[in-house]
Amino acid sequence: MREKSDMQTLAGRVAKLLSKAERVTFLTGAGVSKESGIPTFRDAQTGMWANYNPQELATPEGFLKDPKLVWQWYDYRRKLLGDAEPNPGHRAIVELESLVTKVTVVTQNIDGLHQKAGSSDVVELHGSIKKFYCFDGGHDAHDVPFDLEEPPLCKCGSMIRPGVVWFGEALPPHAMSRGLKECAESEVVFVAGTSALVQPAASLPYAAHRRGAKLIEVNPDETPITDIVDEFMQGPSGQVLPMVVAALKELKGV
Repeated sequence: MREKSDMQTLAGRVAKLLSKAERVTFLTGAGVSKESGIPTFRDAQTGMWANYNPQELATPEGFLKDPKLVWQWYDYRRKLLGDAEPNPGHRAIVELESLVTKVTVVTQNIDGLHQKAGSSDVVELHGSIKKFYCFDGGHDAHDVPFDLEEPPLCKCGSMIRPGVVWFGEALPPHAMSRGLKECAESEVVFVAGTSALVQPAASLPYAAHRRGAKLIEVNPDETPITDIVDEFMQGPSGQVLPMVVAALKELKGV
């Protein structure tokens, strides 16, 4: 059973683990983006979207039933992201790249904030809201305007759709495979801002645990994986991760 410690002591312990690691992976979820003002799917919708269930809009069936409605909802969500900026949690992960040989981010978030912050290696498990491809053929679509009233057509005749993973769809095989690889080969794996409920992404911490990685959970609340982690750092990533980086810099004398 893990002993309870104050955050500064915890940060010091985690910094010691990092000082011995060559490869570190961050598994990030919606809680990290929420700290940048981006609402999660579990948050109440506002305005005209208050009467719609996101889990019905974010499906292939919902798109086929009313493509214009789904297209406009994603356009609304893209506009919400327009002014969003990386928070201290994102930036702490980037800073860690100068202190550890290899840092990889495997994220469930579709907003691109890790890349905007400067992370050099990001695996997007659930795709990107800034990308598009055609519904039937999966052909990549480039230079699609964000403010169209309804989905345009691909050259093959299929409707263009947002490049995100919808409910009921499989994750991109290459992304999941890469996530498993990083979890298997990293000495330290952080799990930050995720409920650890959405499969198959929720299986990644367990894969890391089986391979002997030190698991560090950063979250305001306990989750289903809390019992297996080596350190539970209770709090938002924007507060916790900068403390870890500061402790590691002090340890390294930089």
